[in-house]
Amino acid sequence: MAENNRQPQSRPRDELQNAIENHGIIGDMRSAALVADTGSIDFCCWPDFDSPSIFTALLDTPDAGIFQLSPDLPDARRQQLYLPETNVLMTRWITENAVVEVTDLMPVATEVEDLPRLARRINVRHGRCTVRMVCRVRHDYSRADTTARVDGDDILFEASGQPSMRLSATTRLSLDEHAAVAEFEMSEGDTVEFVLGGADDEQVSAGKCDRYLQNTLKFWRGWSRQSEYRGRWREIVNRSALALKLLTSRRHGGIIAAATFGLPEEVGGERNWDYRYTWIRDASFTVYAFMRLGYTEEANDFMRWVRERMGDCCTDAHKLGILYSLEGEEELPEEELDHLAGHGGATPVRIGNEAYKQTQLDIYGELLDAVYLANKYGEAISHEGWKHVTRLTNELCEKWRSKDVGIWEMRGDDKHFLHSRLMCWVALDRALRLSLKRSLPAPFDRWDKERQAIHDDIWTNFWDEDLGHFVQHTGSKNLDASMLLMPLVRFVGASDPRWLSTLEAIERTLVRDGMVYRYRNDDVYDDGLMGDEGAFVACSFWYVECLARAGKVEQAHLEFEQLLRYANPLGLYAEEFDVHGHHLGNTPQALSHLALISAATFLDRKLDGGKTQWQP
Repeated sequence: MAENNRQPQSRPRDELQNAIENHGIIGDMRSAALVADTGSIDFCCWPDFDSPSIFTALLDTPDAGIFQLSPDLPDARRQQLYLPETNVLMTRWITENAVVEVTDLMPVATEVEDLPRLARRINVRHGRCTVRMVCRVRHDYSRADTTARVDGDDILFEASGQPSMRLSATTRLSLDEHAAVAEFEMSEGDTVEFVLGGADDEQVSAGKCDRYLQNTLKFWRGWSRQSEYRGRWREIVNRSALALKLLTSRRHGGIIAAATFGLPEEVGGERNWDYRYTWIRDASFTVYAFMRLGYTEEANDFMRWVRERMGDCCTDAHKLGILYSLEGEEELPEEELDHLAGHGGATPVRIGNEAYKQTQLDIYGELLDAVYLANKYGEAISHEGWKHVTRLTNELCEKWRSKDVGIWEMRGDDKHFLHSRLMCWVALDRALRLSLKRSLPAPFDRWDKERQAIHDDIWTNFWDEDLGHFVQHTGSKNLDASMLLMPLVRFVGASDPRWLSTLEAIERTLVRDGMVYRYRNDDVYDDGLMGDEGAFVACSFWYVECLARAGKVEQAHLEFEQLLRYANPLGLYAEEFDVHGHHLGNTPQALSHLALISAATFLDRKLDGGKTQWQP
């Protein structure tokens, strides 16, 4: 593929990029796009979540692809909000003499195989203004030589070997160096529409935005109102649920970890990964969050997706993988996009994720916990499904003593990690519970013996008597925030003295203003990468839940409220926080939002004196 010969911008690249937290997300459960509060869509992969990007300005400059639509109001106050109970986004510019709104959405298609469309509508609520639009499609992560040409009133974007795209508008479009551009005057009450989609998609026709809008509002509001959450944080919990739903594939049933790739965990650092895939761990946790809110259909769809990944349960050919593409590909080799400068100069920008090569034993526990809950609150497990569970559990009986890389996908040597042991215990515990609950055949004695062996192994080999707390892995003196899951999965009592001393040690070592770091690198243990990372959002919400379970309800309540203030103005979270509470890493992150939901629902229960309608 030919590369674009893009000329460098006169300003530094990071001055041309929007901050991670200055974005909302729109999507149709097949693809998604990030919309900055400047009016630019500066990240979008099309036609699927894990397809090559068409707009990649967030990781480089506008030359890497952007869809800018904004009024010429340089001194305006800018705001973003979602139309209530939906994933329809509005960006507003407010000055003394003008109020302008851009409404962005991806219409939810009637058929799941329909190609995604980006619909944008700009409306002047008050006054007058000049509006400028630039749509610069750059196929294949801005590697392909994309050309633009006029086709009637529309603009076609084409590149060899890539899907062609069409831009339609209710105003005149012209070309400027293979970008579609428009500049026009608007007065109070005026509306102009733009629709971008597949070149052969008959629905890519400007003038239909009102119909798209009404149908999409109806879909999201209908889905949102199915939530059974009635607690004190209803708005932020429902926003998290809507974000999780956006990351769910209607076509396949899988749930991606995040909508983006390459957004750094450290400013200018190398910790830049591609999260546009389905991790068994993250997706299983997401099922747990959906179940808490009463969304059983999503859990059932994910279980069917897992069964498809496992193939013939009577053979060993289809072992449980760590992550998959939405279509089920298991091998996702990494590739570095050297032509992209990275967000804030953070390189390399990677696509693919070689975590698929790793051994991560904890995924058995997350998956079987999700299977157990889906069976309890959703569809009863099928005969074939139970054969899958039996095979996986028998396999784990042979594997749990092995070393692995752990939940954080360390790129150093394999070790015996506490969290991996913990989730192996969860896997056997949930398999036994499910078999007894449903009177399903199982080698009970073997499973119970191995569950007890893991229990004893954790208490014997991962408790450090001298330090007075659990340790990250055998031979280590370090702490790890994944320990916060120990009471959440009911391995240890939340008020057990040994657990409380561990929680206190985590507070001293890993917690800063309620923000929790996954671990601390030192000379004793290295994660195999240069530099440091931010505080982990999910761990921060796990910490809140641990405090509440330990009876420290007032402290948990305050910490939770502080964490809510670190959300972006739309209530969205990326993967991590920097020292100022600004966002780092890929966004929005499913693990962050599902941990928020879990903490909110449990804290509600404690604040209400133990009353709840949902029990894990």
